[in-house]
Formats: sequence, C-alpha cells, structure tokens
Amino acid sequence: MKYFVSKNSIVRRIWGNGDTILLIFAGASAEFALNKAVDWLYFTGRLPSDPLKRLFSTVTYARQIVFSEYNEAMQAIDKISAIHKGVEHSRGKNIPDWAYRDVLFMLIDYSIRSFELLEQKLSASEKDEVFNVFYRMGSHMGVKDLPINYQQWQQMRNSSIEENLLNGNFTKDLYKQYKKHLGWFRYLVLKQAQILLVPDKVNELMGLGKNPLSIPMINLYKLSRIIHLKSLLKNVIMPSAYKKEILAMDTYSGESL
Repeated sequence: MKYFVSKNSIVRRIWGNGDTILLIFAGASAEFALNKAVDWLYFTGRLPSDPLKRLFSTVTYARQIVFSEYNEAMQAIDKISAIHKGVEHSRGKNIPDWAYRDVLFMLIDYSIRSFELLEQKLSASEKDEVFNVFYRMGSHMGVKDLPINYQQWQQMRNSSIEENLLNGNFTKDLYKQYKKHLGWFRYLVLKQAQILLVPDKVNELMGLGKNPLSIPMINLYKLSRIIHLKSLLKNVIMPSAYKKEILAMDTYSGESL
C-alpha cells in the first residue's frame, strides 16, 4: 500500500508525538498572529472565537495527511484547498500566494525546531525529508513559487520572516483570545514555549524576551516522560475539554508505523 509519507519517515515520528505537536502549534500561534495575512483568519471568525478548536482541527488534517494512505492524503489536501477557495469566494479576493507559502514554511520550521528541542538534532537528510513532505503538499495545492530544496527554503524562510510579519491590532486581539481561552497559567506556559521556539525576529516583534526558567521547564517536562507523568502534565497544560483530542495525538510507539 502506498502512503503519502513512508512508514519509517522522521515526519511520522514528529507528528505522532503529542508533545511535539503542541510545541509546533505553540510556535506557529505566535507567527500566525504576526503574519500580515492574519486578517484572513479573522474573516471567518473561527480562529479568534475558539483558537483551541481551530488548533485541533488543523492537527486532524495534518495528521491525516502524514499517516493516511496516499489517495486519502490527497483527498485531505484537496479538502483543505476547497475550504480556502470557499473563503476566497466569500470574500471576493484571493489569499496571497506568499501567505500560503508562509504557512507551509511554518510547518516545516516548527516541525524541526520542536523535535530538536524535545528529542535530538535532525540530520541533513531528515530535514530534507521534512521539507519534502510539505513541499509535496503545497505543490498538490497549487501553491506558486515554492522552493525546490531545503537550502532554498532556508533563504526564502528568512526573507518571509523579515517581510511578512507585523505586530498590529489583529496580533494584539489574537493574543487576548489565547489568554481568554487558555487561562492565565496555560497562557504563561504558551509564552514560555514560544520563547524557546520562535526565530529571533518573531521574538522581537512579540516582545517575548528571554526567561531563564524556560529551559528548566523543558527539562522538567522531559523528566516527566521518564517517570511516566507525561499524561498528567499534558492534561494540566491543556484544557480538560480537549482530553480526547490530546490523547489521540500520541500514535508513535518508537517503531515503524
């Protein structure tokens, strides 16, 4: 049986670990808020009205692509394209190509950053593999002017961070929504994770700064996995209403899936 992502791929290991997934979206949530195309997320109202629901919806699509048989993954990608086309039709204008690219770039970057923060450094071939999965996804969606390899992606990623981010009114409102839906403690944890994950430019624009407690917090979380407190801490970090979705994130067993 043919899969969109091979069973022994590092991408399956990254996206089969709930801890890594939560970090990916912790980092991306900062950059989403800063992106100059964030008004598109406000057009439907779904992200600001319930950012956690939007998070788990996005995770579901991403994991379907990563773990499904090839044709099912293609159907999931087509559905994502259709949803965006519907939004474009409703608004009467097209989402900029650079905005599509930026989302793919975030998925590549934070997949790598999150895994390396929690697990280990990725090899050059593993980074190529992460790039290739999301390149194929973007190519199937018809996203224009994609980089053709990881090295070119690095250059374009650096340029997009410098050109396409802005701390504006949508940014401030979205962070208010994060705090409202997470509560003050989980919101604090989110910002500590962002400090460890995001590129310097994102940190600068958000005014995240540095916190000497961030690294000890990550080390404590790693220790919790060794002494089997992982599920307990994850439930503390994420609201109980999403317990089922949180448990469903963990599918990687340490063996080929």
